[in-house]
Amino acid sequence: MTPFLQLIFALIVILFAAKLAGYLATLIKQPSVFGELLVGVILGPSLLDLTHLTFITDIHLGEIIYELGELGVLLLMFLAGLELNLKDITKNSKASSLAGTLGVIFPIALGVLAGQFSSMTLDQSLFLGLSLAATSVSISAQTLMEMGKLKSRVGLGLLAAAVFDDVLVILLLSSFLAFTTEASGFFGILVVFFRMAGFLALSVAIGIFLLPRLIKITADLPISQGALALSLIILFGYGFAAELLGGMAAITGSFIAGLMFSRTPEKALIDPGMRSLAYSFFVPIFFVSIGLNMDLHQINTSYLLFMGAIVIIAVISKVFGAGLGAKIGGMTWRESLQIGIGMISRGEVGLIVAKVGLDNQLLSSQAFSAIIVVVLVTTLLTPPLLRLSFSHQVKKNPSLDKIPEEN
Repeated sequence: MTPFLQLIFALIVILFAAKLAGYLATLIKQPSVFGELLVGVILGPSLLDLTHLTFITDIHLGEIIYELGELGVLLLMFLAGLELNLKDITKNSKASSLAGTLGVIFPIALGVLAGQFSSMTLDQSLFLGLSLAATSVSISAQTLMEMGKLKSRVGLGLLAAAVFDDVLVILLLSSFLAFTTEASGFFGILVVFFRMAGFLALSVAIGIFLLPRLIKITADLPISQGALALSLIILFGYGFAAELLGGMAAITGSFIAGLMFSRTPEKALIDPGMRSLAYSFFVPIFFVSIGLNMDLHQINTSYLLFMGAIVIIAVISKVFGAGLGAKIGGMTWRESLQIGIGMISRGEVGLIVAKVGLDNQLLSSQAFSAIIVVVLVTTLLTPPLLRLSFSHQVKKNPSLDKIPEEN
């Protein structure tokens, strides 16, 4: 079987399993993303190991699926931004900034304490805390879309808080590495700060002044799906620039791109095509690929007590930290709890930060294994908990965001 046929086979299995699992999840009143995440674990090396079956010989198959999934998360965050309004995002800036900030401080503080109790060095303890501080909001965003709550005050506050979280974690991570592994010190921190500020300013300026003209001209040209093609170019360009120029996560760039397109009249041309492309192919691959990249066999079971403690810290530090920040910022207790739950998931962001620590010998293999468990548990835990927190408000056929439930 050629590598191309192996890829086709894997995609058939992944897409069928994702849609079936998503449908089954809705039957037990859970978000479809919960089923897609769970089936990813089943198809992954923890159980079936899809990409290493006896007739799969292409050693690059796993990488291809992973990269297709990464495109999926960029599309997902673009759609989240496309459904929102920049003015609505800024209305809850106080609550969002406090939720994002305390949602970083609490995990770091509790992570340091856990590291010190486990006889880690101070540097290792600090990096453990940093690994727990990262948030991956894409899973919460999808869950909120399915429930029709993305445009609610909680949805807007959660996405804005995630941007604050991303900026703060990257700044702290870069600062930590500058002082511990580089000679640049304070100058390196300034460079990181100005890179992020420069990217944010440039991306917003382009989005406000140049993008509306570009999309209008393109939409009027006799080009097949010209507006959709331009939106793909821009969202990938923003994601590329976010990492390369701003030192931030690519998903932050694609989210900002969506916000910029949401201001244009051509949004109605872009949305249907982008939604079909994302939810029929790329987004299901992303959720399944999370499980495909986790191998529970690599977890050292002799550290189960430590891992359990880290998982508990990971959950309560986000719920209390981000929730307290939202409450101080003016949210109700229920809204604050919902934002705290929405910030629980670590996803691929937590793994990236932990991998940096492992490569720089700032995390032990024991701590890295614990982070893998944290990512898996928090990723699976977030959708049902978030839905439960909205159980008094969720309608059977959500229409607030005009987003049908994706299976």
